[in-house]
Amino acid sequence: MPHPLNVTQIYRACPEDAFDFEVTSELESLDMLSGHDRARDALDFGTSMRSEGFNLYVLGHPGHGKHQLVGRFLAERSHDEPTPPDIAYRYNFEEPSQPLHLLLPTGMGRVLRADIEQLVEELRSAIPAVFEGDEYQNRLHELKQAMGERQRDAVEGVRREAREHDILLLSTPNGFTFAPAATKDKMMSPEEFERLPRDERERIEGTVQVLQKKLSQAIRQMPRLAKQLREQITALNQEMLQTAIDAPLAELEERYADHDGILNHLTALRDAMVLHVDAFVAEEPEIPPEAIFSRFHINLIVDNTHCDGAPVVYLDLPTHQHLVGRIEHHVHNGTLVTDYSLIRAGGLHRANGGYLVLDVRALLMHAGAWETLKRVLRAGEIRTESLEQAYGLISTTTLEPEPVPLDLKVVLLGERLFYYLLCENDPDFLELFKVQADLEDELDRNPGNQPLYARMVATLARESALRPLDRSGVAAVIERASRLADDQTKLTARHRALSDLLEEADHWAERDDAQVIARAHVEKAVEQQLWRASRIHERSHEAIARGTVAIQLDGSVIGQVNGLSVMSLGDYAFGQPTRITATARPGPGHVVDIEREARLGGRIHSKAVMILSRCLASRYAPDAPLSLSASLAFEQSYGGIEGDSASVAEACVLISAIARVGIEQRFAVTGSIDQHGRVQAVGGVNEKIEGFFDICQARGGVKGHGVLLPATNVEQLMLKQTVRDAVAAGDFHIYAIETLDEALELLTGMPPGERDDEGHYPAASLNGKVVERLEAFHRAVKKRAASDENSAHENTTDKDKNGGKPEDGNGDKESDPESEEPGDEH
Repeated sequence: MPHPLNVTQIYRACPEDAFDFEVTSELESLDMLSGHDRARDALDFGTSMRSEGFNLYVLGHPGHGKHQLVGRFLAERSHDEPTPPDIAYRYNFEEPSQPLHLLLPTGMGRVLRADIEQLVEELRSAIPAVFEGDEYQNRLHELKQAMGERQRDAVEGVRREAREHDILLLSTPNGFTFAPAATKDKMMSPEEFERLPRDERERIEGTVQVLQKKLSQAIRQMPRLAKQLREQITALNQEMLQTAIDAPLAELEERYADHDGILNHLTALRDAMVLHVDAFVAEEPEIPPEAIFSRFHINLIVDNTHCDGAPVVYLDLPTHQHLVGRIEHHVHNGTLVTDYSLIRAGGLHRANGGYLVLDVRALLMHAGAWETLKRVLRAGEIRTESLEQAYGLISTTTLEPEPVPLDLKVVLLGERLFYYLLCENDPDFLELFKVQADLEDELDRNPGNQPLYARMVATLARESALRPLDRSGVAAVIERASRLADDQTKLTARHRALSDLLEEADHWAERDDAQVIARAHVEKAVEQQLWRASRIHERSHEAIARGTVAIQLDGSVIGQVNGLSVMSLGDYAFGQPTRITATARPGPGHVVDIEREARLGGRIHSKAVMILSRCLASRYAPDAPLSLSASLAFEQSYGGIEGDSASVAEACVLISAIARVGIEQRFAVTGSIDQHGRVQAVGGVNEKIEGFFDICQARGGVKGHGVLLPATNVEQLMLKQTVRDAVAAGDFHIYAIETLDEALELLTGMPPGERDDEGHYPAASLNGKVVERLEAFHRAVKKRAASDENSAHENTTDKDKNGGKPEDGNGDKESDPESEEPGDEH
């Protein structure tokens, strides 16, 4: 008979004398990755490995505080790394729809932007001053005057030649015309011309024809001369423009002589101004000067001036646009227009040269974001385009900025489930994220780790600006950490739960006007956490206490046992007893799981029932068929049943039903069973024991009651104070069992009995009674089978005597309600 556990076995207290401090303010801060050695090594490797594809995925429970842990590590790592260049876009004068990027040394972006703004302001005043100056006006006048003289000389040459032949060149509204001269300056009248001799008239007409050809040649030279004039004026304008822009541009070219991209941009500015010189001279130019100047500026999308080391960027909304940036538009005359100055940076731009931290759940929730990230990592460049543009869903003209080279580490934060789902379903995932950093869920609780855990508690309190804890407060936190880990030998590594506990304890310390957080404040915080979440817990237990849900806590009942279950609601779980019943009768060896038949049982529970049926078969009928028809049910259970933690209780209640031996109802049982009758560990033992304890207390007291649990679960016990007090007083008992026989002996009060060398159990033992009853079942089954066979033979003989007709003469055999094989579940 197993002995009940003592108080030291059901709770591991933390002695205050294990600490050499009075309050945690005396302790140094601790690196919060202490204890996560595997994850730390992975982070160190992943951030230092520069080969492609070695991005990181940090696995852990949501309560780990992964953002803080990883953010702190990356901040320390990036501090000593070089700061990446600034990123800017400039106007592409050759292809305006494809802006060009500029990668500038850190801090140079804003300097260059200011220098170009100053250049534009200087040119706004310098260029008009040049073209309004006397030098330009005089030279322009000279060009026009010289060209006018050349035009006049061409006409005057024809005019002089005409005079030599007594012909006048006259100007009319429709152009030039020739006429014979009567005197030096007077035109001959038509009558006078007709009176001239014929030879003279023919001479004059021939001369006019020659002169007309020469005049035509002179006139045809006019456009060419005008073009020459325009070219001369343009050359003059460009020359004067060069005098205005040479000095400021030369200064900038000298200042940025080591940066080819900037020099190319300055050269493009010079060429653009020279090309569009008319914009600065014409009264109504086709392109105004401001349109030219607007193309000079740079669009600085990433400024790393204040970045200390490599950037660490956490993108809380990782959509497609927030990753690769966007191109904004504005309305102009009812039309959406854009230009290079409306390009905006994304998270990849800001983190380029450093680390981009993303939450994988948020990343997978946004359409196209995951595929965008993979495409960028594979290409090694950031291409800023809309999602519609990337997938070819629009055909409107837009910008296509030059892609920016990519050099960063992407760190994904997520649960383990997402990691393994991505490994299974996305063939690209392991090519791009080759490093997994798996955080520990629990830390070892040993004399060496407890002082470190105290420093971790001190660090959490310090970072949250809370009161320091005294030694009793730290001891209470460590004990609570073991309960959260459900293990006496472990401490939870989930910082969120600890931070919440410390902040609530600080609140109660403030209420008490205490200077430090003590054990009472920690325990008050735990009590209040449980109180706030316990409404459904209390309603459920109230239904049992009032008898609405039937749970028997005294006496001995055949085929009934108290099992233990756990209900989880969010981050709160509580245990409560469940009445499990069984029936047994002769049959073909079936154990009917009513929960499974009603489709309320899960697959693990169904597996457990199959295991226990095989266990009973090998235990009590190793060499013969198990002639049994049994049923198992969770009474007043209207939800799903899952898990195998009730299989020990089910085996015990089934044996009770077979042997017709009562089970003590003052006990509750939990544990899993294997095919050889060994008891295996289950989960939620603390909640299960406390739930049964609370029900016993509500129904008249806990004296004489107890719980049976697997011996392998003893190290997981961290029970509340009221349970420990009852155990210490000898009122409530907790038994650790290793085999099914130990459970049966405790529940029935009968020795189970051991099998002798011939394979027989003692007749007076519990196992002997089971074998005896099963043999009786077997005889009953055989007897019924023989009876059915004889009945079938007699019916066949009668049928032959009647010429093959059935006895009732209707062509149908009469139904026999007893003809079905006993125990047939259909």
